[in-house]
Amino acid sequence: MPVNRRNVLRGGALAAASTVLLNRPAVAVPRTKAALSPIVAAYRQLQTGINRPSPERAAALVNLSRVAKAYNAGMSVAGGGAPLWTDLPLGPGSDYTTSMYARLRAIAVDWGTPGSALAGDPDVLDRIKAALELLYASQYNENVGEIGNWYTYEIGIPYYLLHTLSVVADQLTAEQLARYLRPIKRFVGDPNRRANNASVIETGANRADKALISVVAGAMLGDTPWIRTGIDALTDVAGGGAASVVAKLDRAAGDGFHVDGSFIQHDTIPYPGHYGIVLLTALAGAIHVTQGTEHALPQPLKDKIYTLVADSFAPFVHAGALMEPVRGRMLSRQGETGHDIGHQLTVATLVLARTASGKTKADLNALAAKWIKEGTYAPFLQIPDPERFAPGPDLVGTPGIEFAQDMLAAGTRPARVTAAHRVFGQQDRMVHVTEGWSASLGVSSTRISRYEAINGQNLKGYHVGDGVLYTFLPNAKGHYTDAYWPTVDPLLLPGTTENDGPPDPKFGGVPLGPNAHTGGVRWDARHGAHAFAFTSWDGSLTAKKSWFFTPAGIVCLGAGITSTSGYAVRTTIENRNLGEGGGGALLADGRRVPTDLGKASSLRNPRWVHLADVGGYVLLDDAAVTALREDRTGTWRGIDTGANTKGSTTPYTRRYQKLVLEHGVRPSGATYAYAVLPGASLVETFAAAWAWRVRANTPVVQAIRLPEGVFLANFFAAGSVDGVSVSGPASVAVGRRELAVADPTQLQDSVTVTVHGKAVTVPLKGTFGATKVVPLP
Repeated sequence: MPVNRRNVLRGGALAAASTVLLNRPAVAVPRTKAALSPIVAAYRQLQTGINRPSPERAAALVNLSRVAKAYNAGMSVAGGGAPLWTDLPLGPGSDYTTSMYARLRAIAVDWGTPGSALAGDPDVLDRIKAALELLYASQYNENVGEIGNWYTYEIGIPYYLLHTLSVVADQLTAEQLARYLRPIKRFVGDPNRRANNASVIETGANRADKALISVVAGAMLGDTPWIRTGIDALTDVAGGGAASVVAKLDRAAGDGFHVDGSFIQHDTIPYPGHYGIVLLTALAGAIHVTQGTEHALPQPLKDKIYTLVADSFAPFVHAGALMEPVRGRMLSRQGETGHDIGHQLTVATLVLARTASGKTKADLNALAAKWIKEGTYAPFLQIPDPERFAPGPDLVGTPGIEFAQDMLAAGTRPARVTAAHRVFGQQDRMVHVTEGWSASLGVSSTRISRYEAINGQNLKGYHVGDGVLYTFLPNAKGHYTDAYWPTVDPLLLPGTTENDGPPDPKFGGVPLGPNAHTGGVRWDARHGAHAFAFTSWDGSLTAKKSWFFTPAGIVCLGAGITSTSGYAVRTTIENRNLGEGGGGALLADGRRVPTDLGKASSLRNPRWVHLADVGGYVLLDDAAVTALREDRTGTWRGIDTGANTKGSTTPYTRRYQKLVLEHGVRPSGATYAYAVLPGASLVETFAAAWAWRVRANTPVVQAIRLPEGVFLANFFAAGSVDGVSVSGPASVAVGRRELAVADPTQLQDSVTVTVHGKAVTVPLKGTFGATKVVPLP
């Protein structure tokens, strides 16, 4: 079934560029200066939209109003120490305060949205005002101290409070508005620094969020210096540009965007699929709310922001969803699946397009149209349930629907799917896109963490950085969204080689990988190779792993698989989510494999395996394969217990098809060789069984030669194969006239490659894993 949408306007950072202002309820109260501010008016559009009528907007409003009415009905403003909601007790600390402001925001937005159930109701307005006063007095004022997560006080609550105030600002006195903004001034008065520790310089998404908060709050107060401080924070004027959110870093890891399109947050986590979009969302909002004012962002800065969409985000979107390897711990959030964050990216892109012109505008709109068209699993124009999870749900709004329909009505043609192979060496990620399917890898290194498991989130992400091969199919657009992470076996993720033992008892944090050798080479838009030197969390298991990407599929090689643990070692070929009660025939060499639930089948040296509606798997050497179809049950709470994000305890059951290679106990120098053919038919799988030519599979070099004549190799040390030798670790692609080389270790100044007796030294210092292409001598 289609997934519900989360808040496509997350954090209040987006706003419509339209000059159409909302119809305001006719309630006679003193108007504040904020009501006259174009910045505040534009920010209000973020919450309540531009009142563009459509059946989709009307349907969305019904669902939004349902939630708002329930919150309003359950809210008590009696005061006297009584909580606003009985399930959210008052008191110091951050566990419940964010949820209180989130619920009040929902009521206020519904009150201010034309056509909604609570629109313009004077009694509801009085209750909103009373709630604002109670929350200020008991929960969030300039005298409270930060307890728990700093984010709650410095970004989370300020955003929800500004959402609410922007809607009712012209219904408050100047004194009331100033009072409610005092705590924001205290905690976000300097967006360049952490309020609870001034030695911490804000970076990336956190800096962008605080900058926008400063701009909007400053506009509400008529505080021009605070507005200017927020604008200047985007490019870090105070710090000489060192923490500019649009600077392109020319180094491995580190918060922010990088020259190769990477985006990192928390120093070592690839995050285009969350914090990067949060940052982009804030930037889109900053452009819009200042448009046409004295604080408008300069055109060169806006141009840099516009280019980010295609460079850093679009490569990782499939069917409107962000790919799993760039979502960090957000994998475990029930209310933020890949489709949810994909919707946020779509809205950010639409807002940017509304402020752009010419080809830039057309290209941005084309990407948004493409994602809307392909996102049929989670239709962008539908909001069946605005409340994804509790406590503190973000609610989706109507503005995204209105922006999209404005764009679509103009006849925008969706961008075409084009083949692409990109290596993002500065965040240890890659993506391979074909016209029919896409793939990406979850790996790690001494530069990039194996996983992120903090704040009670991603509690079973033990192996997400151990070489997970993610495949994205056009007929399974909800594969990773459909309760995948609560139900998948976290010890057997596709592509990984692991011990059949317990996970790390000290699991948690953001640990780096132990080896530098992670990365690969790009030959062209349809071919590339990626390498990974793997060591398990306890050091008991090592392996050299390679993936060779082609238009037809991915050749997967493993060598030097050695374990001292005493546990059996397994490589997972597939662990596919078939959905709730899903099926599909499984064939091996033309014979049907039993799929009785919970009953494993041992396949002796199969040449190929085919799973209906999923694809084919070709075994390129003799192997013992275990096939198992099973139902697995889990809850979102089992992987996320965060204070404001924790998942529900509702059990989900999903059916999985496993294909696992057995290496035995204490293997020494074991190998594997297989190909994954996403979406392949039975005939295509059978034909491919003789198409792949593995030229080497050792701990030193893994290589294949393609029918097109291209030679792809990953060297883990100096070595030679098929007339190609290297002086040190390298990923190499050799054609008839050119040579492509990359240094996956990112440690060497150069590598000398000899092809049929002719040597060429390729300078690689400072390339950070990027591919260098040189002519063959």
